[in-house]
Amino acid sequence: MSPQLKKIGIAGCGTIGQKVASELDQGKVPGATLAAMTSRNLDRVKAFVDTLANPVPVLPLDELVQLVDMVVEAATGQALNDIATETLKAGKDLMALSGGALLDRQDLCDLASANGATIYVPSGAIAGLDGVVSASAGRIDSVTMTTRKPPAGLKGAPGVANLDFDLDTLKEPRIVFEGPTAEACKLFPANVNVSAALSMAGIGSKKTTIRIYADPTVTKNTHEIVVEGEFGRLAIKIENTPSPTNPRTGVLSALSAIASLKKLTSPLQIGT
Repeated sequence: MSPQLKKIGIAGCGTIGQKVASELDQGKVPGATLAAMTSRNLDRVKAFVDTLANPVPVLPLDELVQLVDMVVEAATGQALNDIATETLKAGKDLMALSGGALLDRQDLCDLASANGATIYVPSGAIAGLDGVVSASAGRIDSVTMTTRKPPAGLKGAPGVANLDFDLDTLKEPRIVFEGPTAEACKLFPANVNVSAALSMAGIGSKKTTIRIYADPTVTKNTHEIVVEGEFGRLAIKIENTPSPTNPRTGVLSALSAIASLKKLTSPLQIGT
């Protein structure tokens, strides 16, 4: 990231988009300012922007990318392709929160490279990616992630459509998926973007295994990660408080995006 980065555009006006916008509006990210916002529903964005201390233009995506240095994608996996393509072909940097939609998209990496842009993927709702990145400089033998979510947080995902039990009446933990991250991100696109970031940091989406539980005994989104390789063994557990406005998204996801912006504009860089 070039040190003159100042202007941030946000694509998306959900839980994460609004939180990042508010922090930028309040001057909590030194060296960066909110320059514009966009979304599929421009009226919704306009209503939100009017609540900011320093309202910014609400523009179509193609106009927004011309005004900014970086676009923060805080939309959906379905929207990422258009957002990424428009941003990268303009030579602007992209921060992608829908990491699952980046899997197997070498074409977007090539587009970024051809236009002098960079794609950033925040850690999201997990910890320890710095250790996984470090371990990947050597040999990693296995990466396994076990995710437990309150049943309400899984509703609406394509992966629960054919379950043989009812999420609303579940009394005990039930596994809803076990397999490679590549498949999990297709079936649970709004739930396991964290596993995409984990796989990109380590051994890839086809070799990273994830188990997903619908668990009525938990009130927080829980992730347990185990990585083994020539470095030894890394075990991480995190219990995320779900966002009050969207149970599929942990509070830490938005904070991760904000921390990533702060890191990119800071003269002091910490961690791998």
